[in-house]
Amino acid sequence: MVGVDAGRVAAGAAGRNGGLLLGGAEPAFHDAVADWGAGPAAWLYRATLAELDHLVDVLPAGVVRRAGSLRLAGGVGVDDDERTRELADCAAQAAALREHGIAVEERSGSFGEGLFLPDDAQANPVVRHLGVLAHLQREHGPRVRLHEATRVLRVRPGRVETDRGAVGADVVLVAVDGRLDVLLPQLGGERPTVRTARLQMLATTPLDDDDAARVRERVPCGVYERWGYDYAQLDDGPAGLRLLVGGGRDVDRAAEWTTSTDPTPPVQAHVERVAERLLGRPLRAGDVGHRWGASVGYTAPEAQGRALCGLVDERPGGRVAAVGGYCGTGNLVGAVAARAAVRLLLEGEQPPSCFTPPPAPP
Repeated sequence: MVGVDAGRVAAGAAGRNGGLLLGGAEPAFHDAVADWGAGPAAWLYRATLAELDHLVDVLPAGVVRRAGSLRLAGGVGVDDDERTRELADCAAQAAALREHGIAVEERSGSFGEGLFLPDDAQANPVVRHLGVLAHLQREHGPRVRLHEATRVLRVRPGRVETDRGAVGADVVLVAVDGRLDVLLPQLGGERPTVRTARLQMLATTPLDDDDAARVRERVPCGVYERWGYDYAQLDDGPAGLRLLVGGGRDVDRAAEWTTSTDPTPPVQAHVERVAERLLGRPLRAGDVGHRWGASVGYTAPEAQGRALCGLVDERPGGRVAAVGGYCGTGNLVGAVAARAAVRLLLEGEQPPSCFTPPPAPP
């Protein structure tokens, strides 16, 4: 097995936009049940939790921090009526999860009010992916190779052309999220199957003791709020505790449908307000250590939040499958989709209906 990555593995959206490991797909569970049916929605939710269990088993202790996640109602710019509507939606989500035996708790505190999902986790995506690679190499030896800093120029059945040479293979799996419509133009066009969007974040500089104590209380685990548009977690590294905050894609929605990853003033201003709310004080000069954006993929509205998984090209020279369009929640859904695509390529098993297929191969 040969893998190639244009940069450092997991340094795209997965690495640059944090490492929230959340059960299920982008639609809240009750919405997925309503749109997809209970069977497909529950299957995918349980498959993502099983993927998380697998990561805990194969990675060194501490890489996966199974601290749960918080979905909070309200947030920056949200009035009381909207917060009340989101609290009602949280209640509907909790009822659906309990009906299917999935753990959930109502929570309230200094962080806000909403739901706690105890099965969820966080991880540094680069450390996670390198750990998985090391596990595969221990299991399969030199047959598993990864070539980083290798940009793919063209994909076709039987051959992947890169800026450092070509790879021949009977089966090819394109497992990227953002810019999938650029790498595989047949998925873009006037009626795109997947579309690239920008997500933006900032990270604070290391916090002093007072700020750290306050933020640990308000961000006890991965947090997402305002219907999932805003999110945050903590990075407790050697230099000290930092707050990582992202979101605001809806603040300038039209401009965020782009392949650019450059941060923009309107969205960064919103993310700053989220950071200030979590810090409990205004940002001061020098508080922001880094700002960035990353590309992610969204499937078309008719897919109802389903990620893409299926064949995109099939000819006598080989077959090409693709996964992507994770709608902002690819850390676990992506792995489940990739496993389904491998079964399709090697065994002919069709992906489950919780995924949307690409257009029929030519």
